[in-house]
Amino acid sequence: MTTPNELRLLPWSGPGDKPCYLSTDDPSGYMSRLADSIEAIQLDTASELVEEASEALDNQDTSLDEMRCLVTELTGALRNVCRVAKSRGHLRATSDPRGSAY
Repeated sequence: MTTPNELRLLPWSGPGDKPCYLSTDDPSGYMSRLADSIEAIQLDTASELVEEASEALDNQDTSLDEMRCLVTELTGALRNVCRVAKSRGHLRATSDPRGSAY
């Protein structure tokens, strides 16, 4: 079992938008693979939204309502990307023998 400082921040929230963590000694177990898969989907979605935003900004016919919807989606995607980055940075720091995240 992992020690408390090696808990993995999962790419989803629990009740009340509280963070969820995984404690496991099997990084290739079902929950770890599920988290990896969801992180990949979240990162792909964010990438697609960046492309969509670029197109919307270049299009003079994009309405204010369309931009608001896009900003809402981008905000959620950015929140997910930040969670993934935080989780991966922590995982890297705990697995790096030098104790550095970089």
